[in-house]
Amino acid sequence: MSHKILITGAAGFIGSNLCDHFVNKGYDVVGLDNLSTGSLDNLSQLSEKQSFHFIQGDIRDLETCNLATKDVDFVLHQAALGSVPRSVNDPITTNDVNVGGFLNMLVACKEAGVKKMVYAASSSTYGDSQNLPKVEDVIGKPLSPYAITKYVNELYADVFYKAYGFNSIGLRYFNVFGRRQDPNGAYAAVIPLFTKQLMSKKSPVVNGDGTYSRDFTYIDNVIQANEKAMLIDHPDAVNTVFNIAYGDRTDLNMLIDLLKESLSKYDSEISKLKTTYGSLRVGDVPHSLASIEKAKRILNYQPLFDLKTGIDAAVKWYWFNL
Repeated sequence: MSHKILITGAAGFIGSNLCDHFVNKGYDVVGLDNLSTGSLDNLSQLSEKQSFHFIQGDIRDLETCNLATKDVDFVLHQAALGSVPRSVNDPITTNDVNVGGFLNMLVACKEAGVKKMVYAASSSTYGDSQNLPKVEDVIGKPLSPYAITKYVNELYADVFYKAYGFNSIGLRYFNVFGRRQDPNGAYAAVIPLFTKQLMSKKSPVVNGDGTYSRDFTYIDNVIQANEKAMLIDHPDAVNTVFNIAYGDRTDLNMLIDLLKESLSKYDSEISKLKTTYGSLRVGDVPHSLASIEKAKRILNYQPLFDLKTGIDAAVKWYWFNL
């Protein structure tokens, strides 16, 4: 008998990719999304699948969470309002979704007897810590409302383990990118945004001088981490967090060079575009690099896609789908 999985944020970038993966592996999958930032287009390929059921609903509503978790074995909780700038502009809604919604999911999971919740944590939790690489048990003070909400998630998960014995695992994602990541809107992530600008023959616009660096992580690495975290039965794995990244950092100038190189296979004119530089954004961390030793050791996480391989795959998707 296959397990039944609930994936929240199912119509979003990461959630829809997880839905694809687990439906294709033979699991019964329930997807929950309020479609505020996700799109049903991301799930169109699953509409005829008997093993996939979609619920349009909001994690801020406890009844919806109770309905979605009924008879579910595992929950992969991806639903959240992402983006540091969005949280700076609207901290109240970010908190309502990311903290209130997360607490609802924990309560619903506990009441429904869910075996484990694997949730999307964030590298933003490291805040003003100067340490590189980032190691799970050394964090700084948060630099944005978004970062606060993601840290509070970890605290709540810990309390639910201690108070109720509920098992969860947090995956601190580092700058995930790949197919279906939305290049549009005010809060688009840099890789889809730069890709769209370059494809339109526009100069990519960088906040700052391009020397800020990130540990960019391709979506298939994140899918692998979720599956391993969901299935692992190891006492050292539950009630803890893991960095999920590739374990290498790239500055924005180098990132643009890689994107131009990859896109030039489709249109050689793109290689000639110049970069535009603007002001820094409030709440941005200068440098981010993950230690993934803990995830490798305990989860047997082995990221297969480095940045260049991931960019080539993502660029191909954007070129034929935008």
